[in-house]
Amino acid sequence: MNLLKIAFRNIFSKPLNTILSLVLLGFGVGIISLMLNVEQNLQEQFDRDIKDIDMVLGAKGSPLQLILANVYHVDAPTGNISRKEAERIAKHPYIEEGIPLAYGDNYRSYRIVGTTPQLHEHYGVAIAEGELFSATYSATIGSAVAEATGLKIGDNFFSAHGLTDETDVHTNHAFTVVGIFEPSGSVIDKLLLTPMESIWGVHEYVEEETGEKPDEEITAMLLKKKNPMAIMALPRMLEDTNMQIALPSIEINRLQTNFGIGMGTIQAIAYVVIFLSILSIFISLFNSLRERKYELALMRTMGASQGKLFSLIILEGLSLTFMGMVFGLLLSRVGLWILASVLKSSFQYDFGNLWLVPSEWLLVVMTIFVGIVASLLPAFTAVKIDISKTLADG
Repeated sequence: MNLLKIAFRNIFSKPLNTILSLVLLGFGVGIISLMLNVEQNLQEQFDRDIKDIDMVLGAKGSPLQLILANVYHVDAPTGNISRKEAERIAKHPYIEEGIPLAYGDNYRSYRIVGTTPQLHEHYGVAIAEGELFSATYSATIGSAVAEATGLKIGDNFFSAHGLTDETDVHTNHAFTVVGIFEPSGSVIDKLLLTPMESIWGVHEYVEEETGEKPDEEITAMLLKKKNPMAIMALPRMLEDTNMQIALPSIEINRLQTNFGIGMGTIQAIAYVVIFLSILSIFISLFNSLRERKYELALMRTMGASQGKLFSLIILEGLSLTFMGMVFGLLLSRVGLWILASVLKSSFQYDFGNLWLVPSEWLLVVMTIFVGIVASLLPAFTAVKIDISKTLADG
């Protein structure tokens, strides 16, 4: 007696009920799976990009915008600050390291960042080809930039004003690619790094119109503290300036809290959908059991034990649950692929890992467990069938 074959025959004997159960369970599992994947991928990306950056010094404005623009490079900067003043803050006894950033231009929507070798050293990114930028207008580019733009060692390109617009191109100076970084999964992958003098030089023609020497300004300074007191001391030093200190840990926690409220609501709805789908599976099995009493009684007279009948009902419930769960996981992968495409085109974030994240394994175990629980009552009812009475009633 092939129980699996019988189970599948019974499951698909009422295709509409089966499809309803599968769709409900699939959408519930799919939504939760997608949320877990997005949360995991974003958290890993945030952790990589924020590596050992305790504070960000920049122009006054939104602290969150300052973090997003200069740590994650997904927003517009709050403005420029004096390089000399920023370096003075970076030399404070409470500060261990300061990494300057100067930008405002892009190449095919990838940001050109004026900085020092400290930036790629901070993230521990090695050079795959060529060498590190050193001369003015030399550039070492991230792996994602090289892949998307096709730039190679020795290629020249012009920067465009702004962070995404490619209409206002600075043709007064050409950049030369001298190196390509290895893929790291960090923010370096999506940047074109060059000396700060390159950024100032490209915009020097604007100042030449007024006959004034361009002021050496930077966009921000990434700071690593030596002493915890820096968090309290530095903001007081900046009260009468156009600069501010933003704390990545606080701002990102605030962002994740606000983001988490919406995620929690969606997940709560998904859990309700899963509950309804499990209830649908239970009702489907129970109704099927009532209609198949005579068939089950015949199976008992032909030698099927109570254990086999119990196993058959459990197997039907598990099969429905497993198919719905697999359907849901496939839906979540399609959703993740679509979302990854949007994030990659908008923010150059890449969700390359489509395998199950650790929290999804818990979701799989929970779904199977709940499917078994939903099958237990119909299974116990099946083994208690009164054979003689059922056969007599026909």
